[in-house]
Amino acid sequence: MLKRIKSLILSIAVACGLYNVDTSPVHAAKGEQVVLLHGIARSSNHMDDLEQYLEAKGYQVFNLDYPSTEHELEKLTAIVAEDIRNTISASKPVHFVGYSMGGIVTRAILNKYRPDNLGRVVQLASPNKGSEVADFLQNNWLYEKVYGPAGKQLVTQDAGIDDLLGIVNYEMGVIAGNFSIDPISSSLIEGDDDGKVSVESTRVKGMKDHIILNASHTFFPQNEGVHKQTLHFLRTGFFDRSQ
Repeated sequence: MLKRIKSLILSIAVACGLYNVDTSPVHAAKGEQVVLLHGIARSSNHMDDLEQYLEAKGYQVFNLDYPSTEHELEKLTAIVAEDIRNTISASKPVHFVGYSMGGIVTRAILNKYRPDNLGRVVQLASPNKGSEVADFLQNNWLYEKVYGPAGKQLVTQDAGIDDLLGIVNYEMGVIAGNFSIDPISSSLIEGDDDGKVSVESTRVKGMKDHIILNASHTFFPQNEGVHKQTLHFLRTGFFDRSQ
């Protein structure tokens, strides 16, 4: 119901000229598809702002829910891949935008279940090299209860993750954050971080572009700069450094 209300408000705003939608031939999405995947212990609601933004730019957005805390990454990958197969059209390009662990699940899907109509991929604050916070808390009963089996796999030394994720041989852009609202977690992380994931951990061999924004991990999907950079990469394959 909340999504329908937001969509109605957005449509009225567009019709009244209060919200500018870029419809030029160069930038129009022409109904291209975007799959959004939320992070661990979150839901699709956490991605609503990004969903609305991309829809206003002409994309057909599938903001998927998945049981992020109930299974290991291997099982989650199979679950989400099946959902995607039953949802997307094979006749239009499909892009992926994954936030935090959603970006890890995206890589696993593209390693094993890559669609033939794959477009571009954007990761938002994803721990490609694991998280020192997960290292510190992995044996804590409360951490395991909240984040489940997949949470224990987000450590920095899980060798099995590399085989699951495979190599990045597609167009992928990575957005990292360097603003933290969690000083305790940041104290566990070496170098710049967003409160949960280090900037260095977001980097991965094969990525096409990488950019660092003044954004915190928790509010990444609501950040206006994240929205704009995500759109720019989906359109061009590069981030916009003129902003």
